[in-house]
This record gives sequence, structure tokens and C-alpha cells, in this order.
Amino acid sequence: MAIQEIKGEDHIVQYDPESVTICFQGELSLGGPVEYEPIKSLLDQVTATKPPLMTLDLRNLSFLNSSGISLLSKFVMSLRKKPQIQLIILGTKEVAWQDKSLQNLKKFLPSLQLNIE
Repeated sequence: MAIQEIKGEDHIVQYDPESVTICFQGELSLGGPVEYEPIKSLLDQVTATKPPLMTLDLRNLSFLNSSGISLLSKFVMSLRKKPQIQLIILGTKEVAWQDKSLQNLKKFLPSLQLNIE
């Protein structure tokens, strides 16, 4: 699988299959589940390959609306049924929403490795 990109007006979501990393950049303020479907589909495609380790890099994501947080939460919860996949989420304290919102994801998936620098 080659590097995949989902581009919007103010965001890019890029998947690197070699490192099994999905990088989110810009601002994600899409209008609900229908508009987030391409990103959900990409996340589902990656987990379908059952990688032992998967990384979501959110360090360059300056904004994520409630629909996006909902998408991330549902995705993290879905991994409870796939314990063979270790999820790492990278965040930054420099982006105000990340520290608080990303901490909440550990409630859904205690095995989540959360690195907020």
C-alpha cells in the first residue's frame, strides 16, 4: 500500500504504510460523520491489516471539532476488540485542546500509549 493522502481546504491526513503512521495536519472542522467518512475509512483500512503497532500523529493538528473528537473516540473504542494492535497517539502541549481531550481517550482504551510533549 502506497502513501495515502486525504486533503481538504485546511487539513491533510496522510498515511505512511512503512511506519504504520497516520499524520493529521491543519484544522479538522468537518460537518459530521458523513464528511469524516474518508478518514474513518482510512483508519478502518489500516486496522484491517492488523498491524502490531499503529501511530496517530496529531502534533500538527491545531484544531479538531466535536465531530472529529467523536470519530477519534469511536476509533479508539473499536480497538478494544483488536487487542493485537498497540495504538500510539502523539500530541503536543502547544495545542490547547490536545492535552485534555487526548487524555480522555485512555479511558476508552487503557492500553493506549499516549505521548504528549
